Amino acid sequence: MSERVNVKVLLLVGGEAEVVADAPDADAPARYPATVIAEEVGVPASELPGMRLSAVVGADDRLAGWQRR
Repeated sequence: MSERVNVKVLLLVGGEAEVVADAPDADAPARYPATVIAEEVGVPASELPGMRLSAVVGADDRLAGWQRR
């Protein structure tokens, strides 16, 4: 079963967005392609830092299905 979690985009590093989950068990930020996130939420990649989003946790613990909160 997939779970939707709240996340925050911390910053951009090259073409990647550094994302951290709003969860007590979140250990460290993870990087995801900024263009993919930007396309899914409908904003330019340059506007991602500081945004609060939600995403679905996949079986491999990777996030997908980005949405604005």
